[in-house]
Amino acid sequence: MNRVVLLIGIGSFIGGICRYYSQHLISKFFPSPLPYGTLSVNIVGCLLIGVIYGLSDRGNLLTPEWRLFLTTGFCGGFTTFSTFSYESIALIQDGEFFYLSLYIALSVILGLASTYLGMLVIKSI
Repeated sequence: MNRVVLLIGIGSFIGGICRYYSQHLISKFFPSPLPYGTLSVNIVGCLLIGVIYGLSDRGNLLTPEWRLFLTTGFCGGFTTFSTFSYESIALIQDGEFFYLSLYIALSVILGLASTYLGMLVIKSI
């Protein structure tokens, strides 16, 4: 097995477990119709991926393997919203405001539509 794939898998495993326990604890202490658990892990994931990419930009602080372990692996398992946020910031930094708007709109609209479609398919079976 490729070493990089194994590192990403281990990071995803750890991130997923952290997400589960974080959401559980937050929902337990802050019960609300608003999914504070998910919102919290998404915001924390965005902060983490920003820190990780910031460290990567500072030279040799993180090897490419560590960056993949932490971003694609851990943050990907913890939340995919962090990647969405980083990519949106990259589009802003590149001055690609049309693609930024399109990306945000398509992500939200198609994400909601896909979830609804999936629910409809399962209900129809």
